[in-house]
Amino acid sequence: MTIREWIRYREISGFPTFSVEEIRLTFPNYSEQVIRNELFRLSSRGILYSAYKGFYIIVPPQYAAKRIVPPIYYIDQLMSYLKKPYYISLLSAAEILGAAHQRPQRFSVMTIFPKSSVSPSKNNTLVWTYRKEIPSDLLLSKNSETGVIHYSNVELTSIDIVQYEQYIGGLSRAATILEELAEKMDFRDASKNLFVHTSIATVQRLGYILEEVLEQKEVAEVLHTELLSYAKRFRYVPLSPNRPEKDVEKNTRWKVNVNSIIETDEI
Repeated sequence: MTIREWIRYREISGFPTFSVEEIRLTFPNYSEQVIRNELFRLSSRGILYSAYKGFYIIVPPQYAAKRIVPPIYYIDQLMSYLKKPYYISLLSAAEILGAAHQRPQRFSVMTIFPKSSVSPSKNNTLVWTYRKEIPSDLLLSKNSETGVIHYSNVELTSIDIVQYEQYIGGLSRAATILEELAEKMDFRDASKNLFVHTSIATVQRLGYILEEVLEQKEVAEVLHTELLSYAKRFRYVPLSPNRPEKDVEKNTRWKVNVNSIIETDEI
C-alpha cells in the first residue's frame, strides 16, 4: 500500500483528516524525507490541505476548486489532534447563532493556554484566542459535515465580543453584532454561571452598550440585576480600555467612563 492509497482508504472510510505521526506509524520503513516529499506532492496537487503543523485534511470534492477547506469542516478533529478543549467563538459563533450580516473573513477559535507555538502564517484563516478554562456549560453543539462542533451560546458570545473586541474590529463592530443577537439573549442566572468566566468590567461595558447604544432596556435590566447580585459594588471603568479617560461623560448606572463613540452599522 502506498501513502496515496492509504489516504484514499481513510477518505472512503469516513476519516477526513490525519496526522504525520499516523503516516510514520503506518509506514515505518519510509524515511522522513520520503514522507515529507509525498505529502508535499499531494498538497501541491490539491489532494491534501495542511491546516496545522503535522495535521492534514483530505480535500473533499466540494472544496477542490479553491484548494482551501473551511475550518468548520475540520476544527473538531484539529482540536482533538492538539488535545485541547475549544469552542468556536466571536464572529464565527455569532454567524452560527444567526448574525447573518457578520460573515467573518477568518475563523475564531477559543481554547486554553498555553498559546500555540506554531506561526499564524501556517494557517491565516484561523484566529486563536485564549482563556484559562473552557466553560463547557455555556457551549452549544451541532452537526457538521464531518462530526460535531462546539460553539459559544448567545450570552457567552456577547461577553466574548466585548472582552475580545480587539480581535473583531472594535466596539462599534461588537455593538453591531450585539444588535443582531439581542432578541435571543437571556441573562437570567448569569451571576451563577456566566460572570465567573469574564471580568466585572466586561459586564459593565456590555450593559452600557445594550442599554445606551442599542436601547435594549429589558435585556439590560436583567443583566444589571444579575450584576448587582454578583458584585454589590463596582468601580468606574473606561468604555474603551485603549483610550484616555480625562474629561469624559460618566454613566452612573453602569459606572462606565464614556471615552469612545460607538456607532453601529446599518443592518
